[in-house]
Amino acid sequence: MDAGTAASHVEHVHGKAGWHFLQLPGPTNIPDRIRLAMDRPAIDHRGPESAQLALGLFEDMKKIFKTDGPVLIFPSSGTGAWEAAIVNTLSPGDKVLMFDTGHFSKVWILMANNFGLDVEVQANDWRRGPDPDEIEARLAEDKEHKIKAVLAVHNETANGVCARIPAIRKAIDNAKHPALLLVDTISSLGSIDFRMDEWGVDVAIGGSQKGMMLPPGISFNAISKKALAAAKTAKFPKCYWDWDWMMADNASGFFPYTPAVLHMFGLRESIDMLMEEGLDNVFARHSRMGEATRRAVTAWGLEVVCANPEEYSNSVTAVFTPEGFDADAMRLQILERFNMALGSGLARFKGRVFRIGHMGACNEIMLSGALGGVQMGLEMAGVPIDKSGAKAAFDYLASVK
Repeated sequence: MDAGTAASHVEHVHGKAGWHFLQLPGPTNIPDRIRLAMDRPAIDHRGPESAQLALGLFEDMKKIFKTDGPVLIFPSSGTGAWEAAIVNTLSPGDKVLMFDTGHFSKVWILMANNFGLDVEVQANDWRRGPDPDEIEARLAEDKEHKIKAVLAVHNETANGVCARIPAIRKAIDNAKHPALLLVDTISSLGSIDFRMDEWGVDVAIGGSQKGMMLPPGISFNAISKKALAAAKTAKFPKCYWDWDWMMADNASGFFPYTPAVLHMFGLRESIDMLMEEGLDNVFARHSRMGEATRRAVTAWGLEVVCANPEEYSNSVTAVFTPEGFDADAMRLQILERFNMALGSGLARFKGRVFRIGHMGACNEIMLSGALGGVQMGLEMAGVPIDKSGAKAAFDYLASVK
């Protein structure tokens, strides 16, 4: 299906003229290059073409994670990669330090509890990330080193908060603690700078449907030497997620079970696009998108959910609606009138927050259209705003490169 056919399909499905604006914090827009790379017949996943494709991906995904260690590719959502990180490095009853800092952090805590880990949680108001000072103090108290791992979400899509992973690593080091550092990069990979080896991350968890610009369906574990050593004594039962089983077959470009081959063709194109633009340029573009969005929100007179400017996310901005205004009702109006999807408020933020995704295949014109749509939607919903909001974003975008 070519681009024109795809556009007609979208128009027919939604009954609207023009392209559907998908301004979610994932899944994100799929560029034509990636979509067309996946539009091909299936190939033999145990043949030489598949092996050559996979071997190239294993090496080039290291560049995306900025690591020299192995990167595994699972046919799953990012939640599967979370599970893989847990069952390969930990054992039932192990104590772990986690953070209730947003909806997806909360889901990871639920998973850890379901596996029978001894979960210690540091909580906050969901407007900030994990506190490195609190982490250092808690680890310093743990003289017997009962805490086996620190598990954090790098970029929390529920609230637009980007955790300070280098500071968390420094906190662990300052406490002279041997705990593993496991980090969810699902909504930061390919959109916000992440340096696995430099930051001392032991397992990085990634997914395909956000900054990597693919459909949901593949996930990643990037693994340090320290994590590989921990895997030798981990006692959780595992099969599908077994790193050893996966790496044994990956050595020759194959998998222990059927991989998501067409997704892998898309991933090849995604990596190529990121490298052609240059990762630093990709991160700078996302920084511009994030700053422009926050300027619009501030000019409207609304409040960004993230309370700490050091932790602003450059891939998603979560915004409070004023008391008495239903964010979900406004989102529905925007969808029906302007054919644009915004992210909803999750869990404790339901009905109080809307989220503007600006990650992946998003440029200044696309964001400008999205912010214009948000401004019109706010006006339609009767939200009292200053109408200079979108212009504040436009002025900023016109002034920077």
